[in-house]
Amino acid sequence: MNQYETVFILNPVLSEIQIEEAVQKFMEFIKTNQGTMTSQENWGLKKLAYPIENKKSGFYHLFEFAAPSEAVAAMEIEFRRDERIMRYLTVKLDKHSLAWAEKRRKKNKAKAKA
Repeated sequence: MNQYETVFILNPVLSEIQIEEAVQKFMEFIKTNQGTMTSQENWGLKKLAYPIENKKSGFYHLFEFAAPSEAVAAMEIEFRRDERIMRYLTVKLDKHSLAWAEKRRKKNKAKAKA
């Protein structure tokens, strides 16, 4: 199994409950397709560099996970089908990216404790 990182942007007009449902849906999708979640981050509402679907902001989420490549392809199809998702990007992590991601996770844990 390969390590992947996916960032997706949710529509800004969604309620907190709808956002949580969408995030849970994709976490369950990864788990049901023989994947394991490494970490999940909520980056919150951010201003977009350019309008997408006439929206100027969106809720950003990051998933870091291990999964077979078939599961990633199926998840991207599901991203396209879900109207709550405005954009997504999935990247396969190499050894340098994995080290950087681990460093980022430790930094975020240290911030959360402080």
